[in-house]
Amino acid sequence: MKSMQSHEREPRVASAAWSGHVQRAGQLFSQRVLPPVVIIGLLLALWEILCSTPGASLPAPSQMLRDTWDLIANPFYDYGGNDVGMAWQILASLERVAYGYSLAVVAGIGLGVLVGQSTWAMHGLDPVFQVLRTVPPLAWLPISLAGFQDSNPSAIFVIFITAIWPIILNTSVGIRNIPEDYRNVARVLRLNGMEYFTRIMLPAAAPYIFSGLRIGVGLSWLAIVAAEMLIGGVGIGFFIWDAWNASMISDIVLALIYVGIVGFALDRLVAFIGNRVTRGTAQG
Repeated sequence: MKSMQSHEREPRVASAAWSGHVQRAGQLFSQRVLPPVVIIGLLLALWEILCSTPGASLPAPSQMLRDTWDLIANPFYDYGGNDVGMAWQILASLERVAYGYSLAVVAGIGLGVLVGQSTWAMHGLDPVFQVLRTVPPLAWLPISLAGFQDSNPSAIFVIFITAIWPIILNTSVGIRNIPEDYRNVARVLRLNGMEYFTRIMLPAAAPYIFSGLRIGVGLSWLAIVAAEMLIGGVGIGFFIWDAWNASMISDIVLALIYVGIVGFALDRLVAFIGNRVTRGTAQG
């Protein structure tokens, strides 16, 4: 009898669990997926209506899709020189961003720790940082071109000098805000400098550091697109400028969509890593 009752309860439990999963999936869809889909659909409809009128200066989404279908369908073509697909253009830009941003991360965290730990360094370097960070990214390009005599390292330097400031400032704030109790624990345990850095300082300041890293990666992507418009070569920025010179507005719109998607993906990637490292305490 007990065996029969247990067998009857098992389907009920499984059905209840399945219903719970379906309900949670429905809530997730209605809260996270449906709102952006509806908003994007409305914006596309409005765009189509406004740009389908005679004399419209911008292409409607349907027209843009027809004009750029070859670029969308074949992103990896390579006809030599600068005539390559959108995927190669984006990858070339991402490669420059990877070099410049990596350098900014290493230097920015190191300088941020120095400024956060040392009062002397803070008073000496902080005014310099505050002045330099207000210089627009493209203003550095002529100086970098004069110094490196090459467009590629010049673009990487522009990314570096653009991304480093939020990393330095957020890291220094995180270091200065380490609770005094943590420092007391380090003294009690008699941690050496490296142990204090890896076990106390970095974990405590990680939420601030990753906030700076998220800002920095966004600025890096903005800077490379602007810099590539001036330096030429393969890259999504130069592709946009070249399309403008050829009056190919649909290609520009498609490139801007790709730029936005890649920038969003970079931000989400750094946020994901930050949440993993800080266990959900990363700010922003």
